[in-house]
Amino acid sequence: MAYQALPETTTQPLHIAVIGTGWIGAFHARTVAQYLPDAVLHVVADPAPGRAAELAAELGCTSYTEDIADVFADDTVDAVVIGAPSAFHAGLIAQAAAAGKHIFCEKPAAHALADLDQALQAVEDAGVLLQIGFNRRFAKDFALVSEQIASGAIGTPQLMRSLTRDPQVEGGLPNGDKVRSHVIFTETLIHDFDTLNWLNSEAEVTEVYTMSDALVAPEHKKTGLLDTAVVTLRYSNGAIAVAEANFSASYGYDVRGEFFGSSGMVQAGNPVQLAASSFDAQGAHAPTERLNIELFAQAYRDQLSIFTRKIRGVREGTADAALAVPTGADARAALRVALAALESSETGLPVKLQSATRLAVNA
Repeated sequence: MAYQALPETTTQPLHIAVIGTGWIGAFHARTVAQYLPDAVLHVVADPAPGRAAELAAELGCTSYTEDIADVFADDTVDAVVIGAPSAFHAGLIAQAAAAGKHIFCEKPAAHALADLDQALQAVEDAGVLLQIGFNRRFAKDFALVSEQIASGAIGTPQLMRSLTRDPQVEGGLPNGDKVRSHVIFTETLIHDFDTLNWLNSEAEVTEVYTMSDALVAPEHKKTGLLDTAVVTLRYSNGAIAVAEANFSASYGYDVRGEFFGSSGMVQAGNPVQLAASSFDAQGAHAPTERLNIELFAQAYRDQLSIFTRKIRGVREGTADAALAVPTGADARAALRVALAALESSETGLPVKLQSATRLAVNA
């Protein structure tokens, strides 16, 4: 995508640093540089040689660094967007908070509850904003469902379902020998856990039970890769939810939700995401999105737009300060469920969250 000039703004733009230049970090950097009129991409940071320089050059950003500490030492930086590998998230949140930077961090916010608690304490001590990248909250269909549930349209929640099916990758799952069993829970299903928590916000998960396997790539099971999982969740208000994930949908990226209650039912998502259709001798066909940054492109951009608006609202004391965003507490709630789901997968037994013993992915 070619660099596009930012629209003019009458206010001093926020200076944002992006940490991490993988696919999600690069997408966020492009969003800041090309779509946010009240922000500028001030610096790109990545310790991998040449990565930060390459992305900065693409986006017309004059500053880049391979030393993350440079970002926290730069007084010009107002906020950081963390798109680094998830194992580093908690530490980067704590460092950014100590430096007085507002923080947008991709999910999961940590791999261990203790690490996340330390990071959240640093955020509280510094008085900075922390927003977590649960982008489904900003997708129009899921946001509408949230409004309908809040209005009482479905009555008392009874059955809920959220699913994520990643698109099939030609040649099989990449790095299958390096992906560990927690990934399907902490990186994929964590979106579904947050969605269910968000849409049943008056209750908490009390118990989870997981069934999981390596059905897409059985050859990787010996190394710990799980590619298919179904997690049943019991909530404190009695609602029962199912979250499911698979790493190989042949028809494209598929994210959906269904929420049933005493007075009705609402749905979000559709495996056919585009309006165009074709008809031939083999039947009717409709294209689907292949990547999450295609299906949720606008939601990804909107969440960063809300992030910058909320920062300004906090600074200027405007109504934008009250904008609802996924918080550190939301990140902790979703991670707690993910770790319990991993524990259930390992033991084959239901896990009550009050007595869950797994507190980290490698514990």
